[in-house]
Amino acid sequence: MATRDIRELLKEQAFFQGLGEETIAFISGCGSNVHFEADRFIFHEGEPADCFYVIRSGRVALEVHGADRGSLVLDIVGEGDIVGASWLFPPYRWEFDARAVEEVSAVRLDATCLRAKCEEDPRLGYEMMKRVAEIMRRRMQSARMRLLDLYGHGRAG
Repeated sequence: MATRDIRELLKEQAFFQGLGEETIAFISGCGSNVHFEADRFIFHEGEPADCFYVIRSGRVALEVHGADRGSLVLDIVGEGDIVGASWLFPPYRWEFDARAVEEVSAVRLDATCLRAKCEEDPRLGYEMMKRVAEIMRRRMQSARMRLLDLYGHGRAG
């Protein structure tokens, strides 16, 4: 099976829709193909956020670890989603753990490379910020629903 060009892989992903050929070609040099086996951690909270991932196949659990509760799943993301927004915000450290729930194929985008391209092209930077902010908004809503399911039953108010 032939290896597919990163540019072609990015063009297929909803996160990059509407950016245009030139922009996708511009950022594709920051990308590489990666694979993770089921149950493997992709990153851990507190580690340097040196990239982000566009999930091509498989599912990833975003988790937090509580000393008294163990790991809690905040969200599960899959094909077409991105994992990792911390690459965009100083101090560039992961805020959660990410674990492959099943085998995962993804495009890994190098954060230093992509931030430099965003600085070079402020329109790209603004587009990336809007797109990441929308994903963060959706994830906050998902986390809210999980918290309501976990703690909201039987409470008045």
